[in-house]
Amino acid sequence: MEGKPEKERNILDRIKGKRGEFEEEQIALLSTMVRLGVVVWAGFIITLNYVELPVIKKSGSSDITFVASIFTGALASFGLNTANSKGKGNNTPVNCPMIDKKKE
Repeated sequence: MEGKPEKERNILDRIKGKRGEFEEEQIALLSTMVRLGVVVWAGFIITLNYVELPVIKKSGSSDITFVASIFTGALASFGLNTANSKGKGNNTPVNCPMIDKKKE
């Protein structure tokens, strides 16, 4: 079988780890690109709900709860938190000069 080029391996061989030494880095890069694509897509859909474009006509109010949950989950996979932190043990007093002025 000399002289014949090596047959291109299929995707299952690549996933099983028979391809190369940079396989984990390639999978991590692919995972990051997919998650980033989901964030961009969900952000675009949410933005379309609030922005009125002349090309795209709105058909009344739409429920974007599902897309918002996907957006939040994709952001959380990057380590970002979109939740409000009030009431979760963050009871540090705010140093506001206007509060002191009202007391006088």
